[in-house]
Amino acid sequence: MNINRLFIANRGEIALRILRSCRQLGIDTVLGVSEADRDSVPARLADQVVLLVERVVAAAKQSGAHAIHPGYGFLSENAALAEACAAQGLVFVGPTPAQLRAVGDKLRARAVAQEAGLPLVSGATIDTAAQATEVAQRLGLPVLLKAVSGGGGKGMKVVRDLATMADQFTLASAEAKAAFGDARLYVECYVEQGRHVEVQVLGDGDNVIHLGTRDCSIQRRYQKLIEEAPAPALPAELRTAIEQAAVGFASHLHYRGAGTVECLVDVARQSFYFLEMNARIQVEHPVTEMITGLDLVAQQIRIAEGRKLGLRQQEVRFEGHSIECRLNAEDPAHDFRPSPGRISTVQFPAGTGIRVDSHIESGTLVPPNYDSLLGKLIVHGRDRAEALARLQQALALCRIDGIATNLALLQRLAAEPDFAAGGVTTAFLPALLAVGGQ
Repeated sequence: MNINRLFIANRGEIALRILRSCRQLGIDTVLGVSEADRDSVPARLADQVVLLVERVVAAAKQSGAHAIHPGYGFLSENAALAEACAAQGLVFVGPTPAQLRAVGDKLRARAVAQEAGLPLVSGATIDTAAQATEVAQRLGLPVLLKAVSGGGGKGMKVVRDLATMADQFTLASAEAKAAFGDARLYVECYVEQGRHVEVQVLGDGDNVIHLGTRDCSIQRRYQKLIEEAPAPALPAELRTAIEQAAVGFASHLHYRGAGTVECLVDVARQSFYFLEMNARIQVEHPVTEMITGLDLVAQQIRIAEGRKLGLRQQEVRFEGHSIECRLNAEDPAHDFRPSPGRISTVQFPAGTGIRVDSHIESGTLVPPNYDSLLGKLIVHGRDRAEALARLQQALALCRIDGIATNLALLQRLAAEPDFAAGGVTTAFLPALLAVGGQ
């Protein structure tokens, strides 16, 4: 079916991002908002706004929408929502409920990955801290406790001393329960010198292609801060193996929609392991768009309409390098605590190779209710050196006054020699912050 009206079940910059693609495609938009967002920029730009009081599906039906786009986070990997859409004759812009369930549970995803022949980090399921201790003794320290459901770093704890296992198990389990309604954990080996490398895939249910790699290794408490495409300083053979593994995993599922297969690269061994699949659009999708020239949201909508992929793998063209920084409402000087409030002044850079995805403007009130993401600064260059120089210039031209942000930290990171060299591990940012890198 053709989607003529789309209900957007999200907020902030991703809601605005979806609105832009819909305008280009001539699709009417309905935005579901909470009371806190009824005067936001996305709310002003949507063709229709529905205040979300009851279920999203009921609101979408009432608005006359044909489909629901859940953005990322929030409802994007909710199999129950996808099923409810189907029951009410709505198109869910995303994978099938079965696919969402297969990858939403990390244990099931590991089983699928094993069936598809992907390498896995050694690990085991656990029910108690005592079991976790037994597994850690067998695997060797350090180990990582991980929530079975969800993502975003919630319910993840590194254990380096068995004496702390009970406390860390309790904390991780409580975080997982609060964030995902699922307290289950598993434990796996922790790779000290690891890089977070992921692959963007698109599938139409029959065919799957990849759109290259992204590096997301600059993280704080498992929250990504800077992402780039393609992943730098990866040997060609390793890059190809990771891309083929991602396509193999998605093909095994007969995947439909946009998704990201995330891997851990062991720098010491120059090997990689499957981590998880995110069955949705990612926050960092713009860097892939910048190097391929593709609109990933438009691709999602096209697939949701039942169309086949409009290009083959050999037709995907990669040009240049792209880097993205996440601008957050948080205070690095005070342990990155959230910084809600009213923004007095916003100035973003513009020019060749610069893109800003943000829903804020001068006078915007940042509520305390939601994620701290204010927007994303994305740059593109003919090569990584040009992209990095453009990033440094663009960050210097950014201005956000009225609340605390991480802008100064991003400026510092962009100037760091190790980052400029490319290929830093996930330990890079924590080490920098430990020596006063705020």
